[in-house]
Amino acid sequence: IVDGLEKGGQLTLTTIVENIPGFPQGIDGNEFVNNCRAQAEKFGTRFITDNVVKVEKEDNHFKVHLANGDLIETIAIIISSGASARWLNIESEKEFKGKGVSTCATCDGFFYKGKDVIIVGGGDSACEEAHYLSKLCNKVNIIVRKDKMRASHIMRERVEKINNINILYNSKIEEILGDNTGVTGVKLINNQNNETSNIDVHGVFLAIGHVPNTKFVEGLVDLDEHGFVKTNRDLSTNVKGIWAAGDVQDPKYKQAITAAGTGCQAALEAQKYIESKE
Repeated sequence: IVDGLEKGGQLTLTTIVENIPGFPQGIDGNEFVNNCRAQAEKFGTRFITDNVVKVEKEDNHFKVHLANGDLIETIAIIISSGASARWLNIESEKEFKGKGVSTCATCDGFFYKGKDVIIVGGGDSACEEAHYLSKLCNKVNIIVRKDKMRASHIMRERVEKINNINILYNSKIEEILGDNTGVTGVKLINNQNNETSNIDVHGVFLAIGHVPNTKFVEGLVDLDEHGFVKTNRDLSTNVKGIWAAGDVQDPKYKQAITAAGTGCQAALEAQKYIESKE
């Protein structure tokens, strides 16, 4: 397994995973990932800490190029590279990235203990981050672009009950304000009346979705208009010998348990394929 330089993916950033069977009290995301890794290693799996930069098809096998220059040759590949956080793509965001702007509340939340922060997003991820930050921060403002959240009812209800969480609908960030010390506030614009307002905050956390990590297979396998790998029911791609599993091919469900299920399917199909070549 080439598991990248940032091990474990999105689960390592989740405080409590509650939808994995067998854990009635939930389990810490990082702990769960470490357990999965230990179990895989027990059965002989070798982990390579590096990034794949390119995959080439050559006759009846593939060449996998790593960032460190190494080359791996194989007859079967399962793409399970997941997805990465989406950014706002405004100029001021670049200026304060890492200086008050973050995509990971569990990574950076501690730095804003007792301070006011903003979370951008209206889905389950935004609610998860808001719930976590509410235990650390003085006040948490959730900025929702539409007139309602798209989060599940359970997650929405959870954050609505927390006293220091405030939800602002029909709003978006026009500019992130700050100085040489970092973020000092944000300029918001109302989507309905175009009125602007400023809020004083020290941290801006983004939870606005993810972009599939498929750059290294562009031009090799078919991707949809958003960059997700197109797969058949058996998780195979348009290229024989390549399968895809997890969030890299799933723009809809994006759950740990569905990712694990597709991983199992892809592994069984790859095993059959390899055995047919022996």
